Order: sequence, then C-alpha cells, then structure tokens
Amino acid sequence: MGVLVLLSLVLITIYFRESSGGPLHRTQGVGAAVLRPFEVGVERVTRPFRDVYGYFHGLAVAKSQNAHLRAQLERYRQLYDQNATAFHDNIYLTKMLQYEQGRRFPTDYRAVNTRVLAGPPSQFEQQIVIAAGSNQGIARYDPVVTPAGLVGDVTKVFTNVARITLLTDDQSAVGAMNLRGASGLIRHGSSPGGALTLDQVTKDQVVRTGDTIQTQGSLAGNLPSVYPRGISIGTVTHVGQSDVGLYKDIQVNPFVDFSSLEAVIVLVPKVRTAQLP
Repeated sequence: MGVLVLLSLVLITIYFRESSGGPLHRTQGVGAAVLRPFEVGVERVTRPFRDVYGYFHGLAVAKSQNAHLRAQLERYRQLYDQNATAFHDNIYLTKMLQYEQGRRFPTDYRAVNTRVLAGPPSQFEQQIVIAAGSNQGIARYDPVVTPAGLVGDVTKVFTNVARITLLTDDQSAVGAMNLRGASGLIRHGSSPGGALTLDQVTKDQVVRTGDTIQTQGSLAGNLPSVYPRGISIGTVTHVGQSDVGLYKDIQVNPFVDFSSLEAVIVLVPKVRTAQLP
C-alpha cells in the first residue's frame, strides 16, 4: 500500500512538472480520446429513457392538475346551481305571495339636505333642530342620515324647521341587524362618547366583534319601522353574555359622530302612505 501511495505521488509530481507535450499528458489525451466514443454512446442510449421518463412524469403531473381543476369546476358549478335556484325561488315566491317589501332605501326616497341650527341642549336631551320643515316636504318620522350612517328621525315639524331625535336619546329605539341575520334593538348606550347598545339579541344568535349593524326595516314582532332596511348604523365593539341574562350584551360604535353634526340629510318618501300614530 505504501509503495502505491509513493508511486502516485511521484506520478503527480512528474505530471505537474512536465510540459503539456510530456508523456503523461499525451497518455491522458489518448485515454480521453479512447473513452469519448463510449461517452457519446452512453448519451445516445440513455437519452430516450430520460425523454420517456420526462414524458410520463409530465403526464402524471398534468393528470393530477386536471383532476384538481375538475373538482374545483364541479364545486363552483354546484354553487352556481344553488344560487340560481335560490334566485328563481325568490322571484317565484315573491310573485306568488305578492310580498310587500316596504319602501326601498335609497331608491324610494328623495334627499333633503339641510343645516343643523341647534345641537342637543343637554346630555339628557339628545335632539337637534334643522333648517327645513313641512315646506320642504318633511314630515314626522322621516329618517335622518349623514353619508356616514343613521342619525335619527323627525319628531316635530314646523314650516321651515324641524326637530330631530338622535339615536343617542334614551327614548330612541331602532330595529337593527347584522349581516349574519341576528336582530335586536339599537338603543342609547350607558357609556359616554355616543356608544350604542344592541339590545334584545337572544343568546342563540351570532354576533361578533367587528360586525356591521344596519337598520332591519322592522321592530319586535315584525311591526313596521319608520326606518327603511339597510341604513348603516355602526360597528360592534363588544359582545358578552351572562349566565343569568336572557340577552347578549352588545356595544356598538356608531358611524356618525353625534358631537359634531353640522348638516344632515332627511329622507323624504317619494310616495307618502299612512303614517304610524
């Protein structure tokens, strides 16, 4: 073994010291030339096998992707069929039952934009006075909004002025819901800062922090509401419940800043109907 190692060292030393035309370099070139045909042959023999492997591998990947796309297509087709069926049933039942949806917001209303003349007189009287009245077509119970959301409703009307009761007033109650279908009544909150309470929401209904609350278009017992369905009110900031309470404890942060109302929009119905007493 030692002799072979010594011989290898000697050959390496001679290889690096001799010129490029030396015997060891010539031997290396001859060996490479001899082996070149074998390398070319091996390349030609193995290339079809590599091509066949690549073909079948690509075919397997394509089949897998095709199956996945087919499954997705089938799922979307089922969803489309379900939605189309629900849409058809809705049209059919509406015609069959002659379903009355009430006024639609905002298409069935015209906007009366007006300035706020006077703010709330105190924390316990959450009412404002606006510079528009019966001469502008405003009547009692007309909803009042801003671009942000619901403000309240008209509670007293004069010729060119009217009084608005805000959502933050302790006498105010608005039928409201989230987009999950949970419903209750929006009332003034006990905490400062204009927070509201979504009251009478039973424990079986789903309400989560961050849910958007909007007008439901009806009150408890399916009584009609003065507010049309779909007016934004605020965002749920807290949801809790006690073991003994019947309803959830839900706090709502209104979209409207009631502390800085300078102008509001009164929603006047395009067609007046009999009003609530």
